Amino acid sequence: MKKYLILVLASLLVLTGCAPKLTSDEKVVTKDEEKKSETGIMTKNQISENYYKTVLPYKASKSRGLVVSNIYSRYDINELEAGLMRISQNEYSSDNYLFQEGQYLDKDLLTSWLGRKSDKNKEGLNPVDNGFGENRNPIYLAHILEQDYLKKTDKDTVSLGGVSIALAMNSVDYYQKEQYGDTFEQDISDDKLLAEGKAMSQTILTRIRQTKGLENVPVTIAIYKQGRRDAVAPGNYVAYATANGNELGNFKTVKEKNYILPSTEAASDHKSDNDSFLNFKADIEKYYPNFTGVVGRARYEDGQMRELAVDIPLQFYGEAEIIGFTQYVTDLVGKHLPKEASLQVNISTSDGPAALITRKPSDSAATAHIYN
Repeated sequence: MKKYLILVLASLLVLTGCAPKLTSDEKVVTKDEEKKSETGIMTKNQISENYYKTVLPYKASKSRGLVVSNIYSRYDINELEAGLMRISQNEYSSDNYLFQEGQYLDKDLLTSWLGRKSDKNKEGLNPVDNGFGENRNPIYLAHILEQDYLKKTDKDTVSLGGVSIALAMNSVDYYQKEQYGDTFEQDISDDKLLAEGKAMSQTILTRIRQTKGLENVPVTIAIYKQGRRDAVAPGNYVAYATANGNELGNFKTVKEKNYILPSTEAASDHKSDNDSFLNFKADIEKYYPNFTGVVGRARYEDGQMRELAVDIPLQFYGEAEIIGFTQYVTDLVGKHLPKEASLQVNISTSDGPAALITRKPSDSAATAHIYN
């Protein structure tokens, strides 16, 4: 986890070309419906239009830590959070809104909502337990994520302007018939997943409207399809809707999908991109046999690649070798990988991150950074 955080932070620094200053002289007052107010500092710099500014001191989510026990992989956690932020930009522009982690739905509340409905838990959104058999009621809802968006009401005052909620739905229901016994699987179709997500969305909106401070703000609810436990690629969002009152509007389809490169699925759906990645991989293997593999994770929107993250673990440690390898891979990026996608290549050794190569669609060439 520590290495992952270091890599993410380093990625942000390289993307901006220099370290962004997360302080400013611009103080803001945050007000809520209970007329309480807190003075904070709004971050002055914005890494890109794809990121929101925030208010400091940073407030952690009221349900912090719950996602780790409910979502299968770090890749799914990242996509769940980042994807909801992307969807939120359709409703809450990063030019006019600030980001804050969820402050209204706490861990105990969400735990009850995520449970099965029963006499003891009438708030459970998952269906009642009817035993283990062919007609077992699956666990449809795996997790609920809240994000809050603050909007300036005047020069130095911000207040809640919108809330986004992600419903992470299971595509596979895993269960055991006895403690420590074998694990069984039940597939959940896309149609059923979406239908259950939409029904739960309206129930959650009704409950949100009964939450103090959330009676009148716009609420966006997005449905996320979590992949299988053993999946290497993360899941994807499938639909979202926004409510300004007590009823959700029509759900809009989200045409996103994540792929592993190279893979049989990617070769079937995006042969040209998969072939290009195979050529990229082959050129590395031709001159640098001392590495353990190349894996790409690509996100597509409307059939077009938008983001590509590549991981290259190395077995050598020499500084000169790392420099030479990074320079070579940077050349290959321009030769083989799609220019319309935001690109990030992570080169690592057993000691941790070794180098980072990035390129935005607007860049004429990739930028490389080698860690000391």
